[in-house]
Amino acid sequence: HDRTMQDIVYKLVPGLQEAEMKKQREFYHKLGMEVPGDIKGETCSTKQHLDSHRNGETKADENLNKETSEEKQEEDNDYHRSDEQVSICLECNSSKLRGLKRKWIRCSAQATVLHLKKFIAKKLNLSSFNELDILCNEEILGKDHTLKFVVVTRWRFKKAPLLLHYRPKMDLL
Repeated sequence: HDRTMQDIVYKLVPGLQEAEMKKQREFYHKLGMEVPGDIKGETCSTKQHLDSHRNGETKADENLNKETSEEKQEEDNDYHRSDEQVSICLECNSSKLRGLKRKWIRCSAQATVLHLKKFIAKKLNLSSFNELDILCNEEILGKDHTLKFVVVTRWRFKKAPLLLHYRPKMDLL
């Protein structure tokens, strides 16, 4: 998923985002499961909020502004917890590096390979994250690949967790 492209499509196609959210909620309710990303006790007025903005309505009510700023603040403190999540197992592929104490992590599908490199470098006290390669199925992953992209292209039809290996960077020339 390309987040920017998805945002553009949602803006170009009226009602698509609301329809997708509604279908997703119905699906999870049918299964009797909690909708991923929902915060317990949250009352969702997203549709009303989006409709009022789309129609050009603006309300000068102070309570609405206060509520909106509180929602924005809560949204800012989410730290991508409401994003789609990916479970990962990080294995060391070299005798030159030590393994992580906790090799199982769960993070946003929007996180990139660069984020993982920085995480591993920090945990292993490496001087630079550029000293690492991260591999999936013995293929070096590009630093800008999102974890969702890696799952869709390299981990197709395999069960979670996504197994990634890390090793010191190898210069092939």
